[in-house]
Amino acid sequence: MKAVILLSGGLDSSTVLYQAKADGCTCYAMSFDYQQRHRRELEAARAIAQSAGVAEHQIVSFDLRQWGGSALTDDNIELPCDRSLEEMGQSIPITYVPARNTIFLSFALAYAEATNASRVYIGVNAIDYSGYPDCRLDYIQAMQNVFRLGTKQGRESETTEIVTPLIELKKTEIIQLGNRLGVPWEKTWSCYAGGDRPCGVCDSCHLRLAAFAELGLTDPLPYLQQGS
Repeated sequence: MKAVILLSGGLDSSTVLYQAKADGCTCYAMSFDYQQRHRRELEAARAIAQSAGVAEHQIVSFDLRQWGGSALTDDNIELPCDRSLEEMGQSIPITYVPARNTIFLSFALAYAEATNASRVYIGVNAIDYSGYPDCRLDYIQAMQNVFRLGTKQGRESETTEIVTPLIELKKTEIIQLGNRLGVPWEKTWSCYAGGDRPCGVCDSCHLRLAAFAELGLTDPLPYLQQGS
């Protein structure tokens, strides 16, 4: 069974790749260079793809900085840092990239149809504090309908299935799953800030560090600092 795996190189997507392997899939990883602030994550994606032994790893390039609209694609928008979990959960943050998962899933669907893959795996999470609108179950259900209606494969045979193993898991549960699957956390990258070392204070670093701490575990990444 072939599967396309959306792989950013982060904690969630790396866990999803290893879950797809455990599910018995031949994995075709797909990553995106959209000129994001944290393009350093692509190095992690390459390392994780190699570690997992994927059949193929595509890195698709396009430029979302052309219109910005997010702290991840516009250097003039300040990156939120050192916020509490409560603050993160109050509203959709400025790190939301307009329609990003719709763009990613569209590429993944084309790749899946061209390679006769029956599944697309994506590491969306509906209960994370980020609260992104394109990480929620109703959105995935709508995109599944797009997969069915918008392809030759969907109209004539079986629709490519969107698989979301993490959608109802807490970050601590994702780490526990990744530990069972053998995900090499030291190869992953979650930081939004870019640079050679994770900042430790952006929302993504804070969520990750808090989850490891809650489990009584040490995150192996060499953080520059750690927020309160």
